[in-house]
Order: sequence, then C-alpha cells, then structure tokens
Amino acid sequence: MAAPAPDPQPASDPVRDTSPGNGPGSVRDTSPGPGRGTDAGARPGTDPDADSRPDANARPGRGTDADADAPPGPDPLTVPSMSAGPDFVLRPWEMSDLPLIREAAQDPYIPLITTVPSRYSDRAAEEFVRRQWDRAATGAGYPFAIVRSRDRRPVGAIGLWLRDLPEGRASIGYWMVPYGRGQGVTRAALRTVTGWALRDLGIPRLQLFIEPWNTASARIAVDVGYRHEGLLRGWQQVGDERRDMAVYGLLNSDGPVDGRAVASN
Repeated sequence: MAAPAPDPQPASDPVRDTSPGNGPGSVRDTSPGPGRGTDAGARPGTDPDADSRPDANARPGRGTDADADAPPGPDPLTVPSMSAGPDFVLRPWEMSDLPLIREAAQDPYIPLITTVPSRYSDRAAEEFVRRQWDRAATGAGYPFAIVRSRDRRPVGAIGLWLRDLPEGRASIGYWMVPYGRGQGVTRAALRTVTGWALRDLGIPRLQLFIEPWNTASARIAVDVGYRHEGLLRGWQQVGDERRDMAVYGLLNSDGPVDGRAVASN
C-alpha cells in the first residue's frame, strides 16, 4: 500500500443521496462493471486518503467579513469511472461500499495510515464515504473505489490528491484488502490513474510515499515507471510514531506509461 499524504483519510461531507453515483463530485458508473487489478500481495502504499484530514482542505467560508477578501476555493471535481484492465474498474465511492470499509478496518495496517475507522460501525463507515465525496466537492482530489467487474465487488481504494498542485505536483495513495491482493489489481489501478493524471490532466509530477519495508508496493511503483528518489526521515505519523518514507516520483516528461486510462461517462 502506498502511504497517503500526511493525513490518514477523508474530509467530511453532508448527508447525500446514497444511490450509486449521486455523491458530490461523482458520476454514475456506466462501465460493464467495477474493475481493478491488484498486485501480488501488495500492502497499502500511499494511502488514497493521505491528503484528507478533516477540514484540512475545506473551502473558505463565505458571507462573513473575515472571509470577504479570501480567495475563492478550488472548483468541485467530477470523479470519472475508468477501466483498469479487463477485470476491474475505478469509480466514485458509493454507500454500497460499506462492506469494503468493514474489511479494511480489520486490517492491521490500513487504519494506521488512512482514516478508515479502526473500530468499524456503520455510522463511521458512512462518514468515511461522505468524506470521499467531500474531497471531490472541495477540489482536494479524486477518490476512487477499485471494483471487480464480474461481480461489482469493491476490493480497494486509490486516490489522486491535489494539495500541492499549485506547485506542479500531486500524490497518489492506495490500499487493498486481503481478498483483492495477488491479482495484479494494484498495479493496474496505479497505472490507470498515473496515465490519466499525466496525459489527460497534464500534471507535471506525480509522487508516492512508501515505507521502506513495503517491498511489494515499491515493486509496483517501479513497474509502473516511478523512480526511487530517496528516503524522507520521520516523514509521516503512522499510528503512535513517526515513520520514514521512501519517495518515488514520475515526471510528465519521463515518457509514456504502459496502458491508457479510458474514462467513461
């Protein structure tokens, strides 16, 4: 699993229609079925929710004297549905994804580096989904659920986070629950989001943060084209301690990424 930006997971979002594709910043999934491809035994790398601390990306309030001169916040984003190979798709989060969050909450590592609740409850899981919607609504990034096409079962998450976009860079985070590992899904999802971000969004630089011990996630990053650029000591809070993170980067000028993301409306 690739580590998320400093904060484990999402911002919060008001109650919304819970039917598929009705969350803020999302579009209805019209692909044949959820799709994704995971990599063998990959643990969560950069967490998709890494840049998502609650309220960290909130837009400035409006209608008050204190905010009268504040610059406008980022525009809402539309999260597309994309094929990630023949067997998986990436799509906006839905309230039907609560079983995935339950599974992720039981993993010993995922709750440490994301905002997936460590103690599952339906309420906490629903708040998690709303935070994903809010991230798109506030322009913080594109959160995707990774879904298997044949039975529409969600198996993980990946996100493109835009907090540093004004500086010409963005980060990607992802995690996969055990039953989604070992199928090439993580690699396919990372390749899909990477190609889309570089080619369609024109982002100059993408980066991943992975703990040095996480060789499976590191291997996936290198396979997709990312280069190991160094070690950031004490970079991120993971559980009760500061952890080192290896940084992997890919520039728009480094050349094409294998595979092409196919967006569908």
